[in-house]
Amino acid sequence: MKEITAKEVQQTMEQGEKLNLIDVREVDEVEAGHIPGVIHIPLGLLEFRLHELNKRESYIMVCRSGGRSARATQILESNGFNVTNMTGGMLAWEGKVQL
Repeated sequence: MKEITAKEVQQTMEQGEKLNLIDVREVDEVEAGHIPGVIHIPLGLLEFRLHELNKRESYIMVCRSGGRSARATQILESNGFNVTNMTGGMLAWEGKVQL
């Protein structure tokens, strides 16, 4: 499984690069604060919403601490997607947060 740190994601975004971030936390967690521009797909719905994603794109999975996003990464990898897990999740995120 490919991994990236929250700091690396933040630095890449600050350099102006467009990233496809998918937050797999529950609705209340995302409403409490999320990375600006993130796509929200709760982990439990991910397999039902695969058709919304493009296999030609790469994705970075985000959750609270990195556990659910690791499971989401495995799901997407097994379905042929180019995907990376953000280790540490939102607990490690020091960048901008949108409410």
